[in-house]
Amino acid sequence: MDYLIKKISALETYTVRHPVLREGKPIESCLFDGDTLNTTFHLGLFDEGNLVGVCSFLKSKHALLKEESQYQLRGMAILKEKQHLGLGKLILSHGENLLKQQNTQIIWCNAREKAVGFYKKTGYQIIGLPFDIKNIGQHFIMYKAL
Repeated sequence: MDYLIKKISALETYTVRHPVLREGKPIESCLFDGDTLNTTFHLGLFDEGNLVGVCSFLKSKHALLKEESQYQLRGMAILKEKQHLGLGKLILSHGENLLKQQNTQIIWCNAREKAVGFYKKTGYQIIGLPFDIKNIGQHFIMYKAL
């Protein structure tokens, strides 16, 4: 399969964020803090012209991580029918490579409990204690040195 990964707008992420991350919630819940900052970028993964995967990268430091240059991964989602095909790894590594070119030292995320295995396979590790995000569930802070 030939997939295209390119930068997209925050608004364009909603078509994947909504069914995967905010199912049953209003579309406005797809707008995340920091989505429209000029240091934030969003990637879309296209399969035959259709957007099937998204992830966003927000310049943000986590208190548990000492490195100066950090980005937070947010809104990582692959449409259900396209999951378990390696697409998450594909779009994530593309974003990591872009961040490496900017000399970013650390990438971190708030990983849902069910996504921890995926992140561990791609080189991320847990730091700190699990925590709950209201109406979404238990999360873990995970990070990776770039």
